[in-house]
Amino acid sequence: MTRVAIVGAGIAGIACASRLRDAGIGVTLFDKARGVGGRLATRRVKTKRGEIAFDQGATHFTARSAEFRALVEGWERDELVARWSAAGEDGWVGTPSINTPLKAMARDLDVRLSCPVTALTRGPAGWTLHSEAQRLGEFDIAVIAIPAEQAAPLLSLHDFEMARAAMSVRSYPCWSAMFAFAEPLRGLSDFVRGSGPLACAVRDSAKPGRTPGERWVVQGSWDWSEAHLTHESGSICALLLAELGRLAEYELPHPLHASAHRWLFAQPSGQDRRLLWNADIGLGACGDWLSHGFAEFAWQTGHALGEAIMLSRMSDDAPRPTVIADVP
Repeated sequence: MTRVAIVGAGIAGIACASRLRDAGIGVTLFDKARGVGGRLATRRVKTKRGEIAFDQGATHFTARSAEFRALVEGWERDELVARWSAAGEDGWVGTPSINTPLKAMARDLDVRLSCPVTALTRGPAGWTLHSEAQRLGEFDIAVIAIPAEQAAPLLSLHDFEMARAAMSVRSYPCWSAMFAFAEPLRGLSDFVRGSGPLACAVRDSAKPGRTPGERWVVQGSWDWSEAHLTHESGSICALLLAELGRLAEYELPHPLHASAHRWLFAQPSGQDRRLLWNADIGLGACGDWLSHGFAEFAWQTGHALGEAIMLSRMSDDAPRPTVIADVP
């Protein structure tokens, strides 16, 4: 059986893995994080009132393409997602957390979490993945499904065109602050599109399927986040809480919980919707940096790369050069 390693268990990596698994191809995913999801990330924190959760990355996602919409409608039937009109006519969220559908997709996959891949080497037996401390295994095909800035070093020794594509992308950061309050905040809608320092302010607890309580996720704009990139999280919480109070037009109560996440690769500068695949050496790349930074586009690139790998395994054609192709 063909053995495929996928570095990254976000939506692109899981989409690629799912397509390959459905074709009977063996797949192992590696991710440095403690959970799957990538930009569809949920943070759980313990407080004196019990555990609470925040969608600290993407606040919601859309489903506009036919294939992805069909997938999301299946998730809806399985009660893994729900529409959330506060985010727009085509806004969706996972239930009870944004990463729920990806956790369901990953359930039947071989996923190695808390397992960063630091190097790829290629020899007669194929690809070997390495962490800082050990070899992680040998594979016929390697797929890189992580942010461009992290992908470039892994690609650079093996396919210059792929590495150059990754190096041409710039990702913008986002500070994401999370607050819990003892009572509902007045004068604010559930989804506030920001201005100035704010990208958005979201009443996270108002999403379908959430536990009771008053929880907010407040995200800084790209420019503001970059200007404050080296600030301590406590300082970020104070600044973004003040901005939330400015929107509410009154002095907010002291939060029961406040924390902040520095999302370094929040929004890639983007390219045309493409996949990267070198059939000669069995190396591919997918991810939102090959598109426009949204969950739906990330799924499209991963699914399309899975299709390309599957077709190349079935084909008897001569080896082909690197493919940088538009996603249908």
